[in-house]
Amino acid sequence: MKELLERLRGLDTAAVVGELGKLSDEQVLQEWVGSGVKFAASSGRLEDVYYNAVRKLLDCIVPDQQGTPVLHEGGAYHGTWLESTGTINAELLSRFMPKVAQATFLRFAAYRREDGLIPYKVTAAGPAYRQIQMVTPLARSVWNHYSLNGQDEEFLRTMYSAMAGFDGWLAQYRNTRGTGCVEAFCTFDTGHDLSPRFWHIPDTPHLGDPRLFSPESPVLPLLAPDLTANVYCQRLYLARMARILGEDGGTDWEEKAAQSLESLFQYCYDEVDGFFYDLDRNDSFVRVQSDVLLRVLACEAGDRSLFDEALKRYLLNTSKFFAKYPLTSIALDDPRFDPSSAYNSWAGTTNFLTLIRTPHAFEAHGRFVELTWIMNPILNAAARMERFSQTLSPWTGAEGYTDTYSPAILCVLDFVERTCGILPTPDGELWFTGLVPYPMDHGEEVAASTGYSRTVGGDVYELVNNRERAKLYKNGRPHLSFPYGIRAVTDRSGKLTSLIGMMAQPAEGQVEWEGQTYFVTLQGNERIIFNEGKFEKGSDIGVIVPEYDAGRARGVV
Repeated sequence: MKELLERLRGLDTAAVVGELGKLSDEQVLQEWVGSGVKFAASSGRLEDVYYNAVRKLLDCIVPDQQGTPVLHEGGAYHGTWLESTGTINAELLSRFMPKVAQATFLRFAAYRREDGLIPYKVTAAGPAYRQIQMVTPLARSVWNHYSLNGQDEEFLRTMYSAMAGFDGWLAQYRNTRGTGCVEAFCTFDTGHDLSPRFWHIPDTPHLGDPRLFSPESPVLPLLAPDLTANVYCQRLYLARMARILGEDGGTDWEEKAAQSLESLFQYCYDEVDGFFYDLDRNDSFVRVQSDVLLRVLACEAGDRSLFDEALKRYLLNTSKFFAKYPLTSIALDDPRFDPSSAYNSWAGTTNFLTLIRTPHAFEAHGRFVELTWIMNPILNAAARMERFSQTLSPWTGAEGYTDTYSPAILCVLDFVERTCGILPTPDGELWFTGLVPYPMDHGEEVAASTGYSRTVGGDVYELVNNRERAKLYKNGRPHLSFPYGIRAVTDRSGKLTSLIGMMAQPAEGQVEWEGQTYFVTLQGNERIIFNEGKFEKGSDIGVIVPEYDAGRARGVV
């Protein structure tokens, strides 16, 4: 551990990244260096892949027309997309390069139309408004960035105004059936290219107008669960913003959110299947089981009971979405499932956009252990990455369509930090996770021991892990030590507040904190609270194990 710590401290990120590709890269790289984030591994290829990801991330950050660096989607996508770049991608980037993230968010406010519509993308040609194409709730990503990075009220007010106007546009033009759901008019409204969900439905709105759907379609418009859940979640966070900003609409936003949630379950939820489906204009469910389920859950719709049932029947079911390299975009047992990752497809293959949207759903319900079963296979695949593609083969983990794709790059950075790094949360916590990626593929080591550093509030934290123990240093001095398989949670000053069990099997051993030694045993997902010099019982929700039976997903016992 000592040798790895010394190597971590000696790492020069700029030197490792090497020659820069454009003038703006130096400014952007300095923001990364300012975060203090570094990663080291004793063996395996993950460290090399990690710094290649940092290098490729710079290629995805491009000056806008005013010369301000902003994030681009990357790969075959030249510009900034609302469904991804301007939401979940920027939210993840916010932990590493907050200035670039904030500039990326602001692009969408800057180009809001007079009628309230926000562009679905912004490219060198300018803003585009043909479809809505929204997945991750913009308001939540904006809120998390605001909370994590200094609470800039001017930024928040600008974004709030734009998002409130967009909510009004959606209510006016995407509720033609009067149900309170948000309607999909075309495939691209949800970014589900080639998905069987939208077979025989046009890719784009009627005449390229986002207010119109094809009059020749026998099924449009669809009541879309993911779009409806998006607006539900947006409204929850707009209520928070309204109160912070002194606006009068906090209660109104909460009432609107409650209406969206009621409509979501009334029209789009099948209680027998325990699944969310589109409802076509003939009041028939579009029974395609896709990542729509995860999208809805990631929008904070439903309680833990519903989420746990979704894990058992679908997300951790190897007959459904829990492929060798999860999570697939269509259920594995659907006859329309297409495993090919050679092209832009949401018809089966594992997509990195799905992966980076996944943690919020799991962590919101305390399912930390189950999330590691998603992340670990992907980190094993990541250790072989060379291109950072949009898709992965669900069977082999091989890279698929396009390269230098920012969601894939950010997925690697995010999953490393969640597995064995130091993660600051919008709620004011710091997570120090004592795991290393387990070698799943041919016994090839991914990273036998790891080191990770991050600067928070002027303090330098360094975490070193092996398969026995985790040791945390603050400003060069030993700060906290705890057994493998545990996540230590502190406040922003590094004061210990709780421990979480991060393995399916119990984690136990000695915790060393402020000159005292404590013996702990934690079950998977169990949280114990540190209060006044002793540990107290917190929550213990158990672990949901993977499922293999397709009958279980059908509700057959």
